[in-house]
Amino acid sequence: MAHGVQGRSHAGEVDATVAREIAQTMQALSTPSRVRILARLRSSACAVGELAEAVEMERSAVSQQLRVLRHLGLVIGERRGRRIVYALHDSHVADLLDQAVFHIEHVRLGYPEPMTAS
Repeated sequence: MAHGVQGRSHAGEVDATVAREIAQTMQALSTPSRVRILARLRSSACAVGELAEAVEMERSAVSQQLRVLRHLGLVIGERRGRRIVYALHDSHVADLLDQAVFHIEHVRLGYPEPMTAS
């Protein structure tokens, strides 16, 4: 269920500030490595080493991508001893990723939704 401020559904205007923030968030999905990191974290939280192995990247490259994703509010990190375990910031990030996958599937299958009269 979508929600805005105080749990209400939000389908309001997108002003310049909100548009800029949305564009920055969507830009995070413009890099396949970041999408793969988010997809892996969708299944469960894990540390950098496990992420690096799962997405077939060097640990330093994964760490760099995680910094970007943290800055954009898409992932969080929690220190556990000497490690930091990363997870999606919240269920909205998983929903965003799911919607992107559903959209790609619809485009591939040629299933546009009919336009409605305004």
